[in-house]
Amino acid sequence: MKLLFVGDINAKPGRDCLEHYLAECKENNIRYDFIIVNTENAAAGFGLTKEISQSIFDLGVDCQTTGNHIWDKKEIYSFFEVEPRLLRPANYPSGAPGLGYNIYKSRDGVKVAVINMQGRIFMWNIDCPYKTADRIVEEIGDQADVIFIDFHAEATSEKQGLGRYLDGRVSAVVGTHTHVQTVDERILPGGTAFITDVGMTGPYDSVIGIEVEDALYRMITGLPNRFTVAKNDIRLAAVVIDIDPETGKANSIERIFRPMMVEDQYTRNRR
Repeated sequence: MKLLFVGDINAKPGRDCLEHYLAECKENNIRYDFIIVNTENAAAGFGLTKEISQSIFDLGVDCQTTGNHIWDKKEIYSFFEVEPRLLRPANYPSGAPGLGYNIYKSRDGVKVAVINMQGRIFMWNIDCPYKTADRIVEEIGDQADVIFIDFHAEATSEKQGLGRYLDGRVSAVVGTHTHVQTVDERILPGGTAFITDVGMTGPYDSVIGIEVEDALYRMITGLPNRFTVAKNDIRLAAVVIDIDPETGKANSIERIFRPMMVEDQYTRNRR
């Protein structure tokens, strides 16, 4: 089966980029069996709303993963209770809204388990991602043909560590959060597809999605200020993973990092 994972969608530029790419795939008869998108920054660069999440599902997305910014907009809490295709990191303490993992069916009937996990280095000191992953993988058992993990973490070492720890037990471990795509995609010795960070889908004439001037002001002065989402040089960051559902092992992982068509680029006066 062919699985598409799209990295951190940043605000409306990122959403438009995703829509453009999926429409292009349809026009060119490029088919994915299962599509996962990280949407924790899809609403104005911070958090997610019910309406935006639903609009992304309407594009043909099968599952949305998130991360630490998913709690930025409180209205999403109630949506977690009614939308099992939207996940939050599984290693938040018990009582957090929503699901940390779930099992779905691909277009070809393959049972796909998606697990969302969050790191602890330079981030909130929540429950251990290693022990949480152990527990969930054991709970899933043979209920799924494919097990995919989005590990939303800051430190490259922590992401690589989880990939090695789960090698051979899951189909893929991909990193998100830093908004910078790494070039270390590979199949680990046990058959697990891995990349340290898939990167950001959104505007690259920016500092990780934020207008350069806004980011520099805070970095130079140390003072708080309002961040504005950038608008130009919009790019898609994703990976395509080919997985054998009979074994649960990955055959290949391919990075995608490409700009939108020139006519679809944002201009400085467009919001």
